[in-house]
Amino acid sequence: MPDYRLSVLDQSPIAEGKTAADALADTLDLARLCDDLGYRRYWLAEHHASPALAGAAPEALIGPVALATRRIRVGSGGVMLPHYSPFKVAETFRLLAALAPGRIDLGLGRAPGGDGRTSMALQRDRSRRMPHDDFPQNLAEIIAYLGDGLPDDHRFAPLSGTLPSGGGGSPDIWLLGSSMDSALWAAEAGLPYCFADFINRDGAAIATEYRRRFAPSPLFAEPYVMVASWAIAAEDGEQAKRLSMPGAMLGALLMRNVLIPVPSVETAEAWLADNPVALTSRRRRAITGTAAEVRNEVDGVAAEYGADEMMLVNIMSDHQARRESYRLIARHYGLAETVAPA
Repeated sequence: MPDYRLSVLDQSPIAEGKTAADALADTLDLARLCDDLGYRRYWLAEHHASPALAGAAPEALIGPVALATRRIRVGSGGVMLPHYSPFKVAETFRLLAALAPGRIDLGLGRAPGGDGRTSMALQRDRSRRMPHDDFPQNLAEIIAYLGDGLPDDHRFAPLSGTLPSGGGGSPDIWLLGSSMDSALWAAEAGLPYCFADFINRDGAAIATEYRRRFAPSPLFAEPYVMVASWAIAAEDGEQAKRLSMPGAMLGALLMRNVLIPVPSVETAEAWLADNPVALTSRRRRAITGTAAEVRNEVDGVAAEYGADEMMLVNIMSDHQARRESYRLIARHYGLAETVAPA
């Protein structure tokens, strides 16, 4: 076994010819499988106005996934806080914690999860763009709601005692990001930090600075780094590369503001043959290969960051191949052998 834990981030991909309902059924199916395979946690992403990704509301998906599984932690990867009031987020996740005690994670991010027009549409007040420099204050408010409560002189202090309860306690709060700002906020608040290596592969120094500046809090005494990396495994290395092509085509078109469902392997293969620069123009890390090859590269990323946990993410059009990827990796790591029976 490695000296880091292994988890899963699901963006609920919608394959061409399929619907969002199909994608959500696949999410539930994959969550049950990852629970049985022994992964540590299963997080659900927030993306808006996308024909390729069904996960617009992790807070709506966490409950069904938690009820469909038995031991895996379920959380948001993440809730994009600029769109929501801290009180509403605290209420929602305390309710989820009552539904699945001891198994809920609240991952928070500052990114909009969509373009500027979508961000404006998500706002209740469309007369102006909402400020982004109030993120630390809103984060502190959520921590207070889910912890010891707001100071007595705060105008919302009486609301702290109204949050849903029932023995579930509060969710574990995480901060997500791909930049130094998010790392410093996590360090100052004494929160665990998840770095999106699949967005920015140059995060090792950021993780080091997070650890250096970490201030112990009532929530967490020690820094904790999880790294989310793109990974696809198959029985054959060439097959794994083919399975990664839909994600490569999707990402290349997204950079051109062209939005499509997740293409089939055949569609992506043909498109990339005509647009080969798409495979080399972006520096994002993509780990593909047999389970042993994936393990070797994931070990390398974990060592680079000093990660306590690795979270694997991918976008594939073939759900069965996606299931098999996570199964092969879990078997190679021996994950299920460490899981206590229900």
